[in-house]
Amino acid sequence: MNTQDIIAAVEAVQAAILANEQHIESLDRAIGDGDHFINVRRGCEAIAALKPELLALSPATAFNRIGMKLLSTIGGASGPLIGSFFISMGRELEGIAEPDGKHFARALAAGVDAIKSRGKADLGDKTMLDVLIPVSRLLLRLADEGGNRDALCARLKEEAELNMLATRDMIATKGRAHFLGERALGHIDPGAKTSQVAVFAVCDMLTA
Repeated sequence: MNTQDIIAAVEAVQAAILANEQHIESLDRAIGDGDHFINVRRGCEAIAALKPELLALSPATAFNRIGMKLLSTIGGASGPLIGSFFISMGRELEGIAEPDGKHFARALAAGVDAIKSRGKADLGDKTMLDVLIPVSRLLLRLADEGGNRDALCARLKEEAELNMLATRDMIATKGRAHFLGERALGHIDPGAKTSQVAVFAVCDMLTA
């Protein structure tokens, strides 16, 4: 994985999120603050604008630069969460010129841990972590096992889809949705949906 791969992944995620705008916004209107998609789109646009600067950077430095940019760009609680995610990924990759699959898996795990710590959330809280944690854990295991990239990505997509759908049956304990109590049942978490879309986009980019 090099910085060009990172940029390609970001562009793929941006395109996929825009394609799912209506669905994500409807989920956020139902149980969220109503600004989730706006913040995500703003973050994607900010990263895309960094492309000329990122190309000359190592993957570790590129992730750190993305994280710092998002901290100052995305509003609400999302900025610190997603900014910390990228900064922690960069920190994990320091000193590695061209990370391999195992390096990336560990970096993703570090980023997810940063979201957990910053947001004080975990599995079952009806957030993006209900997708990111199981996907990260599966990637760590599959990266150690080795094997075919297509098969690995298919497993990751299956895991993301399954856990995104599972948030429909959860009662939220974080964010605005937790004020709704049982009224949030039956609704997929918008952050979980966005995370599933991002996982699909990266996997499809890697296997195209």
